[in-house]
Amino acid sequence: MIIAIASGKGGTGKTTVAVNLALTLKDKMPITLLDCDVEEPNAHLFLMPEFTEKESVILPVPSIDSDKCTHCGICTKICAYHALADLGKRILVFEELCHGCGGCSLLCPEKAITEIHKEIGIVEQGTAEGIEFVQGTLTIGSVLAPTVIKRVKSKIKSGLVVIIDSPPGTSCPMVNAVAGADYCVLVTEPTPFGLSDLKLAVEVVRELKIPFGVVINRAGIGNDEVEQYLKEEGISLLLKIPFDRRYAFCYADGHLLIEKFPELRQSFINLWEAIERRVKA
Repeated sequence: MIIAIASGKGGTGKTTVAVNLALTLKDKMPITLLDCDVEEPNAHLFLMPEFTEKESVILPVPSIDSDKCTHCGICTKICAYHALADLGKRILVFEELCHGCGGCSLLCPEKAITEIHKEIGIVEQGTAEGIEFVQGTLTIGSVLAPTVIKRVKSKIKSGLVVIIDSPPGTSCPMVNAVAGADYCVLVTEPTPFGLSDLKLAVEVVRELKIPFGVVINRAGIGNDEVEQYLKEEGISLLLKIPFDRRYAFCYADGHLLIEKFPELRQSFINLWEAIERRVKA
């Protein structure tokens, strides 16, 4: 079963929910936690995993041999991302725009294009407190987060419960992280910004046809507009985590809620049981 933890905006508590849920379940079943927030992975700060494997994520980008190039224009026309520009005397390659499809080198009639390997990120695997842990990290300056996310997700093993800590927002990284999940937990906060971005996230998961429910974090700091929206839309409210300064201090110190506040462990057990019921239904 694959459970994606997502949100329409950053800072709502996705990682808090993901790591505490994983640790709550680890003694009951095999758990894999994937940190797919590759632009700023932070689950490792709470779990302190021991990494045993590390691999580069490589993107093949074109290199042009100017002596062979006849400026026929095929490569610039085939590139959907405009990563190639013909300046007359030479072909300019914008590596940041290249998606590594290989079309230009495949179709070049003069064989003037070869591919060079560019590292755009790394994927690390290990264990943390009995949890199988995988995280991706995008190279600084790289923009192709979805490519790194797909490599992280390639480590999913069948038969395990997989929890995905997704990137914030509703753009390509988030879509790639939650795609294929059996259930999506949308984490929000009871504020106008939280509600606005929750609505965007709801649109995405509905478009992807993924069953979903909502966790309200920091409940009590705003108003009841989020809960009213959930009732109007028939969306399941899975869990409310109260606003408590002690929880904030716990998070800031890099500690886990269920360890510092054991009474919350039952809340995460209830969350899992609610997810399980809805997936089976």
